[in-house]
Amino acid sequence: MSEAGKDERPRADHIARADRLAARIEQSDEDSLLVTDLTNVSWLTGFTGTNGACLISPERRLFLTDFRYAERAESIPGWEVEIVSGEWLKGLAERLAGRVALEDDRITLRQADRLRELSGDRAELIAAGGSVEDLRRVKDPVEIEAIAAAAALTDSIYLELIERGLSGRTEAEVARHAVARMREEGAEPSFPPIVASGPNGASPHAEPGDREIGRGELVTIDMGSQLDGYCSDCTRTFATGAETELDETSREIYELTLEANLKGLDALAPGLSGSEVDGVARRVIADAGYGDRFGHGLGHGVGLEIHEAPRLGPRSEDELRVGEVVTVEPGIYLSGLTGVRIEDMVVVGEHGPSRNFSTLPKDLTFVA
Repeated sequence: MSEAGKDERPRADHIARADRLAARIEQSDEDSLLVTDLTNVSWLTGFTGTNGACLISPERRLFLTDFRYAERAESIPGWEVEIVSGEWLKGLAERLAGRVALEDDRITLRQADRLRELSGDRAELIAAGGSVEDLRRVKDPVEIEAIAAAAALTDSIYLELIERGLSGRTEAEVARHAVARMREEGAEPSFPPIVASGPNGASPHAEPGDREIGRGELVTIDMGSQLDGYCSDCTRTFATGAETELDETSREIYELTLEANLKGLDALAPGLSGSEVDGVARRVIADAGYGDRFGHGLGHGVGLEIHEAPRLGPRSEDELRVGEVVTVEPGIYLSGLTGVRIEDMVVVGEHGPSRNFSTLPKDLTFVA
């Protein structure tokens, strides 16, 4: 912070983002795109209210909101601002003309039908979901640093949990502490934290409960912070008690998961599909006889949302691009016994990750 108390971090260039989208529309057969998803609206304009929309074409950029946000909307650079009074969808429809692309994957069928009814013969509405999300896949430098800040906060909370110890605490208590610390630092959890100890670790999305964490068992913690709009995601599996208290099966699946994590990271490269990268990590686990114990995809994109494109999974055709932020999170889950997952969040570089946001050690850590 400067002496005047102003945040000196670089600000997102929302005008440049809108330029990229307008250029893409110009190359399509649509006249304009109606952006109604608030996450996409925020990415394009910086607006953070609860009601807004963008109508963008190569010739015009129109931002629409209601009277509650009239003053806030005045500060949005590069956009004409109009205030909609009365029915929101009617106000949008009155401004539509020509071939208008809709975010059909982000709007309800009822809303789409209403827009068609109200726009009548003036506009032909075309399904074109994913247009903004596709641009959002590659992060700009401001986004990278925002994600890095969220990841650093998450890592600091992991270190606090290690110092506090895990044995004798309930899973829910550990999760509540993590969430409280995020909020003390001005963040929110990017998803409800997972704390899964002992046999609960066999469920990839176990909900923290009243089980008291014991000694000589594995504890998987999956959490992330959402700070200034951007998310982080990190999973680590710890062992509790002394090294002599942990069984050999737990050690074996931990080392296999770590090997799969490392090979998955090394495999990241632009031009490869999500299924190809997934396959590299998955073979490590399958060759050891645990293939049916790794039942989810290897990873996903992260940004303004905790789950974004691209997907890394057995059926993913998403082609990786330089500058995408993705997770690599293989796991092995033994029903009724235990489980392991190790997750890093990284930037895709020309050859492997160009940056790993997850700074915590990955060798098996024993925690009191």
